[in-house]
Amino acid sequence: MNEQEILRQKLADLKSEHRDLDDVIARLAERAPFDQLQIQRLKKRKLALKDQIILLESRLLPDIIA
Repeated sequence: MNEQEILRQKLADLKSEHRDLDDVIARLAERAPFDQLQIQRLKKRKLALKDQIILLESRLLPDIIA
């Protein structure tokens, strides 16, 4: 596996985890007495994943000099 393939696999894993967190947050918010602290932690993790996704996407896309 070359570096590009490794980055693409890592990116796919991060996107999958990001989607999974969306589902978990939605399910937790549906329950009547939900734990606000837990939801905040999950949202913070989701934002960190988004930052990592953006970083990896920028590494995969070549720089285009206009």
